Amino acid sequence: MTGPSPMARRVTGMRAAMAARGPSLRTALAALVSAVAVLVSVSAATASVPASPRIVAHFDLAAGQTPENAVVLPDGSTDVTFAMANQVAHVTQGGKVTILARLPSNGKCGIFPGPATLGMARAHDGTLYVAECSGTSTTGIWRLRPGAAPVQIAGLPPGGFPNGMAIDDRAGDLYVADSALGTVWKVPAQGGAPAAWATGPSLDEVSFAGANGLVVHGSAVWVGNLDKGVIVRIPIRGDGSAGPAEPVASGLNGGLDDFSVIGRDTIVATLNMLNEVVQVQPGHRPRVLLTAADGLSTPTSVKLRNDTMYITSAAYFTGTDPNLLVTHLRR
Repeated sequence: MTGPSPMARRVTGMRAAMAARGPSLRTALAALVSAVAVLVSVSAATASVPASPRIVAHFDLAAGQTPENAVVLPDGSTDVTFAMANQVAHVTQGGKVTILARLPSNGKCGIFPGPATLGMARAHDGTLYVAECSGTSTTGIWRLRPGAAPVQIAGLPPGGFPNGMAIDDRAGDLYVADSALGTVWKVPAQGGAPAAWATGPSLDEVSFAGANGLVVHGSAVWVGNLDKGVIVRIPIRGDGSAGPAEPVASGLNGGLDDFSVIGRDTIVATLNMLNEVVQVQPGHRPRVLLTAADGLSTPTSVKLRNDTMYITSAAYFTGTDPNLLVTHLRR
């Protein structure tokens, strides 16, 4: 009889560390470092980044300010979700942080020591939508409008792990990746009952987290699977149903988290366990764009506006310096 796999041991250690939230959040997160064993890195040449990366804002780890996802506003500022603080914050280009909303703080989400506020999407009118994971009835999608308290517009299964999220503004639909249930949920942006839009082996969890990052791009939903290190493209058919999942990238081992798609099919993705941001083009090996030497500290999300990249780091595995980093990408 064989023992647990290396990944299973890492996951067990990570869950134990998260559960061991003791005198301070910093202590619990720092314990994760010992849970991350030797990982297989993506072999790649470093791509050219014309402007020096700069950290716009440093966040308070002890206060649970672990940025999980972000949206970029037209003026170049960002809104971010703080997973462990259950907050949504606004960050100016100069790095000033303002808390916009607080989500319910009851329950527990997966490996997190408590509830977690994760994916986020922004509609053209400025309305924010966030995915809340708590293991209770507050699990689901919440709407944030300026000057108003957060409102839950859809409930999702308490046993799920709603994570990455994106909006199809033209159709008025939200798509949500469920890392535990291997499902992409479709939720009306105006609120209502969710539908299991897509399922299948490419979305399933293996040992830690399945469907994770999610992007709506080119009449399709692109979904990354952390455990399998793959990204698939799921066409949105004319009737709104899901087409067959098409693999578009693989070999993204080391904690594939959120990603963005540039042009037709170029992907820029975060690998949170390796502290890397990589670029992937069809038929080519991934190229490393940024590393811990540039300021990454468990990168969780990468968003682009024109040629500017915005990367959030949550410090889950490093236990130090959650931040928002900005740089420029040569197309």
